[in-house]
Amino acid sequence: MTTGTDPLFELSGKVVAITGGSRGLGRQMAEAFACRGARVAIASRKREACEAAAAEISAATGSDVIGLGLHVGRWEQCETFVEEVTDRLGPIDVLVNNAGSSPLYPSLAGVSEGLFDSVIGLNMKGPFRLCALVAEQMQARDAEGSIINVSSIAAVQPSAIEVPYGMAKAGLNNLTVALAHMLGPKIRVNCIMPGPFLTDIANAWDLEAFAETARERIPLGRGGQPDEIVGAALYLASPASSYTTGAILKVDGGLAWPPA
Repeated sequence: MTTGTDPLFELSGKVVAITGGSRGLGRQMAEAFACRGARVAIASRKREACEAAAAEISAATGSDVIGLGLHVGRWEQCETFVEEVTDRLGPIDVLVNNAGSSPLYPSLAGVSEGLFDSVIGLNMKGPFRLCALVAEQMQARDAEGSIINVSSIAAVQPSAIEVPYGMAKAGLNNLTVALAHMLGPKIRVNCIMPGPFLTDIANAWDLEAFAETARERIPLGRGGQPDEIVGAALYLASPASSYTTGAILKVDGGLAWPPA
């Protein structure tokens, strides 16, 4: 059973593929898509976690939801993922490149080649390949589609502990704009650029110190709640954004100064 009533945000019959969909912001987006009638594939490196999340979302919404394993940084797995989603749910109408990671490192000189390659692979190289594969599929059937990349305000305002990550996300912003020009008019390509959200990763933060910093630096005075990403995701996935492409949508409580 779907809960969406506004046709602008209706996704009935659409197939949505979302990486990093078993927890955090990805899980919130997956649930929102399923609630509005989409058939959803969620993927991460932990297939069992994705399968469990998919079963829970399907039971709650009545939509077809599947969980798949995928290491986004490995191109051969990207190809298999697109094929499996298509075989099980149908051709992809909406792709959400949400998977991402920013491992800690001791210093810039302490960033190993393996860590650097892993961060670039997961946050930029893999999304590039998924965009290419899904766009090719959409074009082959002359279909309208939406690609949503999930970046980070680190792309425009990186801290000292996330330089490779910021580089990769800046590349993802660039890819978004490039593909919007290449793939229009039928395929829209946009990007959500989140700030700090209080997902499960916040369990490792000093929340008291974060709250103090948030009151000083974030115009809205706090971190985001996971469900506060849903409005942006539904907007970009649905007909509501029919005249929006190449957009970098900041969802950060106003934290990042540079304009998107």
